[in-house]
Amino acid sequence: MKEELNESGLNRILADLVTKRHIYGAVFYVSSDDGSIDLEGASGDFKRDSRYYIASVNKLLVSAVTLRLCSEGKLDLRDKISEYLSGEVIRGLHLHRGKDYSSSITIAHLMSHTSGLPCYLTDRQANGRRVMSELEAGIDQAWPIERVVQETKRMKTHFPPGKEGKARYSDTNYRILGSVLESITGDPVNVVLKNLFQELSMSETHVCEDLDDTNFVPIRYKSEAIQIPLYLTSTQDDVISTAVDQMKFLKSFFNGVFFPKERLHELEKWNNVFFPFSYGIGLQKFSLPRVLSPLHPVPDMVGHCGSTGSVAFYVPDRGIYLTGSLNQQARPNVAFQTMIRIVGKIGHK
Repeated sequence: MKEELNESGLNRILADLVTKRHIYGAVFYVSSDDGSIDLEGASGDFKRDSRYYIASVNKLLVSAVTLRLCSEGKLDLRDKISEYLSGEVIRGLHLHRGKDYSSSITIAHLMSHTSGLPCYLTDRQANGRRVMSELEAGIDQAWPIERVVQETKRMKTHFPPGKEGKARYSDTNYRILGSVLESITGDPVNVVLKNLFQELSMSETHVCEDLDDTNFVPIRYKSEAIQIPLYLTSTQDDVISTAVDQMKFLKSFFNGVFFPKERLHELEKWNNVFFPFSYGIGLQKFSLPRVLSPLHPVPDMVGHCGSTGSVAFYVPDRGIYLTGSLNQQARPNVAFQTMIRIVGKIGHK
């Protein structure tokens, strides 16, 4: 007989995590559409209300703002980004095999990672180094958007924008999307995000702006706590939050606060990015083939994750939402193993 999930069961799952190598703690919040489940748990160096770095879950926040502007008629996802950004930014942004595709990039290309642009964080720079490797080593450095654009123009592109069946995850896309939002709203992207937090009463959430801010569980890479304030404060879209505030946002997103609920299916134009993830328009999907778990099929989960093991996902088949983090850059996959365990204890809608 299936054991139903309860608070003690959730805490047992999270307590197990701190026995794993390099996992020092975790926080998870699980809630259901119908209100029958609403559970919070924490272990190790996390408390239920601990603040943590959400990493790339911030892309879902930026997507929400973009989709709202779309639903309000202030932009069209098919718009070329050259309509909103200066010629200086656009020129030479996307050179592929001798041809300049920069003026062909659309907002949808950025949101779906189908632009073909290199990732300034994980791809090799012109100097052969990778920024992510340096940050993981604790080598702190600022990456304002001007530097991102400059370096992107020196890096190798992957494919022409919108090439059929092609997608490649790139942090560059969302940094540039932030500039598009600034152009449309007239506000810096950090202000756009702050307005969102205020609207949803996300009082424990803030954009990284203070170099001396240590009021969050430190990011870890293996056994080391990484301090990278120059990087976090330079992007204007990196965010510190809690599992509870992330839940407020996640439920708002999937219940049509930003983009009509009946139109959310339009975002499900999935392209594979890296197993077991695919990417739609502003959304990530975690999907395990039945063959990998034949006795206990894992339902699809839609939302976003971050490189530190941060998660914000909706599970349509179960009608549940999951938010949280285990705060380990070296082992983010453990967050998905944890979600699978949690979801496994919850029946179908």
